[in-house]
Amino acid sequence: MNEKRYHVDAAIAEGVGYTIVENASLEGRNTFRVPARANLLIDVRRPQALGELFDYPMVKNGPLLVLGEGSNVLLTRDWPGVVLSMVALGIKECGEEDGRTRIRVEAGEKWNDFVHWTLAHDYSGLENLVLIPGTVGAAPIQNIGAYGVEVAGFIAEVEAWDRHARQLVRLGNAQCRFGYRNSLFKRDRDRYIVTAVDFLLPRQRELHLDYAGVREELRDLGIDKPNARSVAEAIARLRTRKLPNPSLVGNAGSFFQNPVVDAQRAQFLHDQHPAMPTWKLPDSSVKLSAAWLIEASGFKGLRRGLAAVSDQHALVLVNLGGARGNEIRELAEDIRQTVLDRFGVQLEAEPRII
Repeated sequence: MNEKRYHVDAAIAEGVGYTIVENASLEGRNTFRVPARANLLIDVRRPQALGELFDYPMVKNGPLLVLGEGSNVLLTRDWPGVVLSMVALGIKECGEEDGRTRIRVEAGEKWNDFVHWTLAHDYSGLENLVLIPGTVGAAPIQNIGAYGVEVAGFIAEVEAWDRHARQLVRLGNAQCRFGYRNSLFKRDRDRYIVTAVDFLLPRQRELHLDYAGVREELRDLGIDKPNARSVAEAIARLRTRKLPNPSLVGNAGSFFQNPVVDAQRAQFLHDQHPAMPTWKLPDSSVKLSAAWLIEASGFKGLRRGLAAVSDQHALVLVNLGGARGNEIRELAEDIRQTVLDRFGVQLEAEPRII
């Protein structure tokens, strides 16, 4: 074999399908843009290289953090082991199945780029998920969702490296155990490394327009017969107005999940706060608006040092420039505790807090 073997005293090493860097900065690898470093940073260009990499003791036995674009993580300290990033690229149409096209996408592709690829190739389904930051490999882990659509509805299979079996495996949609902002890969994050995702996308489908603001935005655009592309344009305009751009202001999008409570608790809260929005779910539970709870607690636009709650959207915590991860974490904890004290509702963070 011609690859260079990794040595502990090397600053940079190359292998077939991967690159290793010592003492690597992660500030450009997380959308909060908080400072942190990793003992080793490994960029993996070929999933097959994972077998060799997991023969290295520092990868096999040490603390391992899998990082995509860093759009769903808050780093509060340096990482004492290996950060591994799947950077393989590629989109391939793999044939028709029941009137839909199977499309294989490598984990390193940027999610928003893939959404625009589907629109350019006249596929429907992912238009409501436009402008979500992150990589395709991260999408099934979080089961990303927006404007009434979840990615789980379009995933056929997920390819992943199984650290227990030491091989690549393919898991069907049911095996992925998708839930609200959840999946098998999130529940068992130390076992699977997502390497590619197979989607099943139709050419045409019923558009999801009932989420707040979508029909109004289409009307403002002068569109009375929307298609997937016009829906994506409308949602992109909505997101741009409501959410700060992570390329301009460090953030990870929505920091808290919308909490779900039972019907009795929801009715009690609604009686106390008639303006509080609620959504009934199929299982009779009720979803609350985390943004409303946070804004009602007085946090929207609040600045604490260089960490702040966005004045555009109360769900978004931002780095105004120079904030450290711990400052953002402390602000998030203050929000969580205040909402719990005032409303008796527990907020759960969406990003993984390191």
